[in-house]
Amino acid sequence: MRLLHTSDWHLGRSFHGVGMLDAQRAFVDQLVDAVTRHAVDVVLIAGDVYDRALPGVDVVHLLDDALVRLTSAGAQVVLTSGNHDSAIRLGFASRLLERGGVHLRTRLESLDQPLLLPAGAASAGEASAGEAVVAIYGVPWLEPRLVAEQLGVQAASHFEVTRAATERIREDIERRSVSQTVHSVVLAHTFASGGISSDSERDLSIGGVGAVPLDLFDGFSYTALGHLHGRQSLSPHVRYSGSPLAYSFSEASHQKGAWLIDIDADGVAGVQEVLWDAPRTLAVLRGPLAELLESPEHSWAETAYCQVTLTDAQRPARAMERLRSRFPDTLVLGFDPEGGPGAAPATYSSRLAEAPDDLGVCCGFLEHVRGRVPDDAEKAALAGALENVRLQEVSR
Repeated sequence: MRLLHTSDWHLGRSFHGVGMLDAQRAFVDQLVDAVTRHAVDVVLIAGDVYDRALPGVDVVHLLDDALVRLTSAGAQVVLTSGNHDSAIRLGFASRLLERGGVHLRTRLESLDQPLLLPAGAASAGEASAGEAVVAIYGVPWLEPRLVAEQLGVQAASHFEVTRAATERIREDIERRSVSQTVHSVVLAHTFASGGISSDSERDLSIGGVGAVPLDLFDGFSYTALGHLHGRQSLSPHVRYSGSPLAYSFSEASHQKGAWLIDIDADGVAGVQEVLWDAPRTLAVLRGPLAELLESPEHSWAETAYCQVTLTDAQRPARAMERLRSRFPDTLVLGFDPEGGPGAAPATYSSRLAEAPDDLGVCCGFLEHVRGRVPDDAEKAALAGALENVRLQEVSR
């Protein structure tokens, strides 16, 4: 049997104000092609299929199209909910969808209700007596304060609720193992110790996100994790697939992809990577404005989405406009003068603190917003305006 581990689709997300629905459609095309090319039996989606609890109509249509195409290609789909999804909405019609090969695991009641497949084939249903089976379990995002009581734990922490959930799964595996060999695959949307995070995993939980220890997943044949957007291996059988697209500039160096898992009667026979083509290159550039505009070594970034940090001692005038003359898709612009904070006042608040009088405050403001020091005529006009205000105050 062959499984494809994905997660964190975040359908409907934008990238610094740029809509990504077309890029997400292109990812679905690649996914369906991979399912066909690699003869995938089951596609795993470990949470955050949507980016919002209330996705737009066009976003829902995209997921609907993806599920139809994946099942038409011969694969079943097992999907859990993440912290960005509404578990109730995503889990709607789960019993009906199961008949079509889409298995939603978004409710606590489904924790110990696996999809059972014979280890040598992908047809759903109980295997014959003594035949090895693959049991696929789904652990949705567990918000501790909301699920602790249902899971029977006293401390509302990510560790306690995740431990309770995995214990339920182990109890079910133990019960089934009496009569047959069980190879367990667990989907979980969580932050496991040792995972490397990026800027685009927004914390939507109550009370913050706590990492759970890796040994909570000991004993499972394969654990398909979601939540972190970088594809990574925490152990040979515990992995994050990462997001299929980059959703922050901190992911500029990521090679996006998924994991292809082969399971036979003896267990996991192999894991290999499947890579996705990126729709646009991400560039993180840093340096003085003149160097960025003139150096040929940055020519590759002219068609990329760019995050630029300027290191000029003085903030250049019309910086964004000038950058976009060479890098039209500059989306983020920051300033970090070389030499540290003392090289030049980085913000208006620093100028305000240093200004000796009201005229200094006004001149500092103009310098901050325009990128140059006011000339003598402008200073004289400002001084006259301030004097008029002073005289009006005195006459009241």
